Amino acid sequence: MSDQGTGRESWGPYPLILAGAVVGVIAIFFVDPRWGGFALGAVVMIAAALRFAGYGGQLSVRSKRTDVITLAVFGFVLVLTSLLLDNNQLKALILSLFDR
Repeated sequence: MSDQGTGRESWGPYPLILAGAVVGVIAIFFVDPRWGGFALGAVVMIAAALRFAGYGGQLSVRSKRTDVITLAVFGFVLVLTSLLLDNNQLKALILSLFDR
């Protein structure tokens, strides 16, 4: 017998994550880079949560732990970066940490 599930099981949440990523990228280009980056980061963190919950489908490329950590860190960095885009005080604080 084959381990391949039905078509629906093998795709899992992949179309939802893909649609969210497309909306985030469109928002980056046409609406506001801050909101689009925030939406894209949120979608990536949702993908991490879904992978952690056991929904794999096309999202399961590596081991579960590696996927969850990679997606969560990447999503967090996207959200943090989008929040820093227009915050000059916070940018100055972060840059002062690296000035020497």
